[in-house]
Amino acid sequence: MKDFWLKIWEDRYGQDEYAFGIEPNEYLKNQLYKIEPGKILFPAEGEGRNAVFAAKKGWTVSAFDISANGRTKALKLAQESNVTIDYRIGEFPDLGYENAQFDVIALIYAHFPAAIRSEYHQLADTYLRKGGIIIIESFSKNHLQYRERNEKVGGPKDLDSLFSIEEIKSDFQQYDIIELAEEVIDLQEGIYHNGQGSVIRFVGRKK
Repeated sequence: MKDFWLKIWEDRYGQDEYAFGIEPNEYLKNQLYKIEPGKILFPAEGEGRNAVFAAKKGWTVSAFDISANGRTKALKLAQESNVTIDYRIGEFPDLGYENAQFDVIALIYAHFPAAIRSEYHQLADTYLRKGGIIIIESFSKNHLQYRERNEKVGGPKDLDSLFSIEEIKSDFQQYDIIELAEEVIDLQEGIYHNGQGSVIRFVGRKK
């Protein structure tokens, strides 16, 4: 399974173009404007668009992905933007982050395989300080109908890899909910997120 996912993302990020563009996710951008810059982690960060944006706004940025091609393009984007990001390659449990290291963790379309998703969310909780913020935007389980009508909107094809409000509540029980909603939005992010889709948006503060 690991090799399967690695090949998918290495192939996608091996293209010359940035798969999801170089501009930050709009929801993330709007949320970060509300928070004083500190230390932030971007799991499954791909080609670095969100990490580089945060670094430009004064955040101390850490990021990771399984794709070496993603990291190469992220560091190129960071260099072009005159910022520095700590970008690691590998699986979340193996990367050496510290307990309570981060003020914010941003999971933007971080669709980990269903078998490990809750484990990874628990790791994120461990690495987030008390009072820290989780930010999530990911495709909802209702997104499949939009993907069937328009493949260009992207997103996982299997229901188990998609999100529900109930799953978010279950994985982040020890959080005050600042915002949690399912919304239909119009995406224009690079090559692979284009069109109308259904997403879960969550901002929570760790108790």
